[in-house]
Amino acid sequence: MIDVQRVPSGLADLVARQQITDCIVRLFEYTDTRDWDGIRTCLTDTVDFDMTSVAGGEPATVSAEQIIAGWKEGLAPIEFLHHQAGNFQITVRGREADASCYGIAMHYRRTPSGRNTRTFVGTYDFTLVSSPNEQWRITAFRFNLKFIDGNADLT
Repeated sequence: MIDVQRVPSGLADLVARQQITDCIVRLFEYTDTRDWDGIRTCLTDTVDFDMTSVAGGEPATVSAEQIIAGWKEGLAPIEFLHHQAGNFQITVRGREADASCYGIAMHYRRTPSGRNTRTFVGTYDFTLVSSPNEQWRITAFRFNLKFIDGNADLT
């Protein structure tokens, strides 16, 4: 891990932006492979978490373990997951950063109806933090659903 505070500012910003992008991409890859320990390395101890555009309710500050437990349970019936992210926009402010990206999440589960997939399309907003010699971690996570296509219930 490169300590961005010791690198010239222009280069430090590029390094930080790449590390932030890598953190977000790892979060999606770890989710797809159900690497719950890997996901934990991408999150701070507590996260301002907002999935209300999909699930309703209210945004909340929750522990990383609660997020992982919820995903573990909610994704258990899904046979295959695939997240794709792009169009990253990142603003670095020292050891804090805001990031956004487009995202597509596909879920596959064989169903009696033959309607085996659902696709979530939207954007993500993140806030990340870093401490000296430590990787960037997500401290705020919001998904902004644009639409769902396919079998929304996968039943």
